[in-house]
Amino acid sequence: MCNRLEGKVAIVTGAGTGIGRGIALAFAREGAKVVVNDEHGEEATAVAKEIKGQGGEALAVQADVSRNDQVEGMVRRALEAFGRIDVLVNNAGVIGEHIGLPLSDLTEEDWDRTYEVNLKAHFFTCRAVIPHMVEQKSGKIINVSSVGGKTGVDMIPHYSASKAGSISFTQALARELAPNGINVNAICPGAVWTPLFEKLTKFLGEKQPLMEGMEPRAIFDAIVQQIPMRREQTPEDIAMTAVFLASQDSDNITGQAINVCGGMEVH
Repeated sequence: MCNRLEGKVAIVTGAGTGIGRGIALAFAREGAKVVVNDEHGEEATAVAKEIKGQGGEALAVQADVSRNDQVEGMVRRALEAFGRIDVLVNNAGVIGEHIGLPLSDLTEEDWDRTYEVNLKAHFFTCRAVIPHMVEQKSGKIINVSSVGGKTGVDMIPHYSASKAGSISFTQALARELAPNGINVNAICPGAVWTPLFEKLTKFLGEKQPLMEGMEPRAIFDAIVQQIPMRREQTPEDIAMTAVFLASQDSDNITGQAINVCGGMEVH
């Protein structure tokens, strides 16, 4: 433990599983007090309990970040518990109930829910925390995007579009907030074995003839073999980048979308 986030208060959305859980645990190890958010309260509670069991401080908050009233309630609870907000990680993400290829397989509900959670929620959470960061003249906002937001993926056009929007939103907000000492950056993960990626591989097994009958994990492993570094990315890989962006080590970095993908994307 380097205590790079000692005394900081961080909100991590979608922190009940996968990448969000990894970020929440890493932040706590670095000394941050963590607001563990998830739409599923039992998952948020479990991660907060895990943090407390390791000697850290955490608050579990069940909230759907695509609902502005619930976001505002989450921020109020964070301030009541810890008195400040130094870091916001917008990690919550969904992929919808269907994938494209063809596009006609997608429904309006797939598109709308993916947009609401993956992008609109960024607007709600940022709008809620920015006044407090401006008052402090400091803050770190980290949006978890995807390499699919840099190069559109034909199977998941709705997801790719939402993640591209996240990158553009990051850039725009970084320009606005830089004079206030607030850094805004994005992380673009590659292939991470999370519940979201498992869902995608199940779709592939049903829709792609070459993958028909394959188990989701076998499909994932085949995808990993196409990565230049021949290794999957882990929640811990993403978490270590998030720790860097949340710490003073990144004080002169803003408006960037950093790939953590083993070379899947090189721009």
